[in-house]
Amino acid sequence: MSSSGVVVAVNDEPRTPLPPTVQVSLPPPSSSANSGLPFNEEAKLVYGVVLSLRNMFKKLSGRDDHFVNYRTSTYKLHLYETMSGFKFVMLSDPGTDSLRFVLRQIYAGPFLEYVVRNPLANMDSREHGIDNEYFRTSIDRMIRGLSVFQ
Repeated sequence: MSSSGVVVAVNDEPRTPLPPTVQVSLPPPSSSANSGLPFNEEAKLVYGVVLSLRNMFKKLSGRDDHFVNYRTSTYKLHLYETMSGFKFVMLSDPGTDSLRFVLRQIYAGPFLEYVVRNPLANMDSREHGIDNEYFRTSIDRMIRGLSVFQ
């Protein structure tokens, strides 16, 4: 999947434009992770997978629960969705335990601090993600500090 490891999408309400994404430079989950696609195409694919799985889960379970991760033979996708509709996605090695707590920390910390509370942050950047060096640096430091990415 993505060499960034993290994709953030905003509200999927039908009356809003396509959600922006955030690209953060992180170590890839595995050496075969680079798909060769441009970031915006990878983000669209990941977002489509998340929406499809969420809808399938809702139909199969009959409840309004959310799925939090799924695993393939090459990666594991972790999802944290906020009450306001922000979706935080991280890709990791398939054997990794849930990283949902990390995604929640990203939302509660760097995302709120450097993106939401920053009136200069561009929230509509579909091509290159949110262009905020403090946000990227903070997440990079947070992720590199995790034992699973060392």
